[in-house]
Amino acid sequence: MATIKNTAPNIDSATATTPSFESALTELEGIVAAMEAGQMPLQEALDAYKRGVALLRQCQDTLAAAEQQIRILDANGLRDFEPEAGGDQES
Repeated sequence: MATIKNTAPNIDSATATTPSFESALTELEGIVAAMEAGQMPLQEALDAYKRGVALLRQCQDTLAAAEQQIRILDANGLRDFEPEAGGDQES
């Protein structure tokens, strides 16, 4: 039986610190890729799944908070935003 190197991030260091959104997303992508390879032992797959759920929740919470901040800013009249690059486009 061939052994495939585990490419999942270190799952044991689960929540020592809260990673940034980008770090959490990168780690989650690594976990998904490793699990999709289908070569993890059962316990390692369960641990990876638990870590993935925690990372997914963190990413969802971060996005919800950002969305709420945008709603607040938008309610204060910041609706006529035009990007700097190519801002001369007329409809």
